[in-house]
Amino acid sequence: MSDPIKQLEWRYAVKKFDADKLLSEGKINTLKQAFNLTATSYGLQPISLVVVQNKELQKELVAHSFEQLQVAQASHILVICIENTVDAAYISNYFRQVKKVRGTSDAILNPFKEAMVENFSKKEIQEIKDWSKNQAYLAMGNLLTICAIEEIDSCPMEGFEPDAYDRLLDLGERGLTSVLVMPVGYRAKDDPFSTFKKVRKEMDDSIIDIF
Repeated sequence: MSDPIKQLEWRYAVKKFDADKLLSEGKINTLKQAFNLTATSYGLQPISLVVVQNKELQKELVAHSFEQLQVAQASHILVICIENTVDAAYISNYFRQVKKVRGTSDAILNPFKEAMVENFSKKEIQEIKDWSKNQAYLAMGNLLTICAIEEIDSCPMEGFEPDAYDRLLDLGERGLTSVLVMPVGYRAKDDPFSTFKKVRKEMDDSIIDIF
């Protein structure tokens, strides 16, 4: 088994991908499963993953990614999205899935469902969106770790135009809004950033032990 710390040291935000090297279906499936297994608040999963493998579309997206060429070069583009609506119907659907998977009775589930529906009904739309975005960041962190372990190169990105992505990927029709982008693939041999040492705080400056 590989050393996870060494793999995290190996990882960096790729500045240039090898456009000729594609991730296998197995690698992409691992990333999809990892995304779906990400921990989220309440277990509600107000997030979805759009996987783009279309070179023409990727080239078009560069203009809406502040000209970051990794979007065109990468094997695939992972677009992490949030649900536009988290309401009583969405929450009820979650509890139906709990009942289906675990066989939990309505007598046990309904009090929790009703409390959650009431809680979310009191939240402002922007508050729910901000909460959903937090779940998206959890997913990206999880994907970055899995990428490192699997030796899949990646580049986490906030620098893009969500409205343009939403339009080009028809996300509005799916009730989604894009919030994060992550090109994945394999680093180019001539990417100088691959040899740069990581710059991080000293451990004593970032870790606090309380005994």
